[in-house]
Amino acid sequence: MKTKDLVILGIFSSIIILLSITPIGYFSFGVINVTIIHVPVIVGSILLGYKKGAILGFIFGLTSLINNTFKPVLLSFVFSPFIPVPGHDYGSALALLICFVPRILVGIVPFFLIKLLKGIFKNKNKQLLTFCLTGIFASLVNTLLVMSGIFLIFKDAYSAAKNISVNAVSASILTIIFMNGIPEAIVAAIITSAICKVLYNNPQINHYRD
Repeated sequence: MKTKDLVILGIFSSIIILLSITPIGYFSFGVINVTIIHVPVIVGSILLGYKKGAILGFIFGLTSLINNTFKPVLLSFVFSPFIPVPGHDYGSALALLICFVPRILVGIVPFFLIKLLKGIFKNKNKQLLTFCLTGIFASLVNTLLVMSGIFLIFKDAYSAAKNISVNAVSASILTIIFMNGIPEAIVAAIITSAICKVLYNNPQINHYRD
């Protein structure tokens, strides 16, 4: 069973890495990268448990660090300590918090969220709804924590990078949450529901379905 779990974990890890090195995983809009890499992290957490989900989240964060270091965009300094913060000739180690903490939590939250929602929606006919809601909320965890981290840690640098006033930063971040975060959440809900509908009740893959 442990060997089987490790194989499945390896498959999900490979999917994350594959998405990170292809246009499918990251869509660059010049200002920030829109990603769907959180989807295999969410699904992996549901099927393999929160510990392996956290590992997948770490791999997600690692791919983000690598992408933003070697293919930087305007806001890459918030994800990589190797990219200079605007106004300085050095990066910030605090970028690692934004890069890894939200992504690791994306691998932890779905496991507990699916349990909570199953307790609320006890009817098995509503199983698809639980997958959909889990995908939405888990995706928003990533978006909200990343953008909140940017606001709290890099507010002034963000203002300088985008050439806007500090007072306009909150509005700019809210715009990104709505323009990027909501579409990501919808996509996560659709894909998570489609995959989990097939795999969740398979005892060979999911040992946490009860």
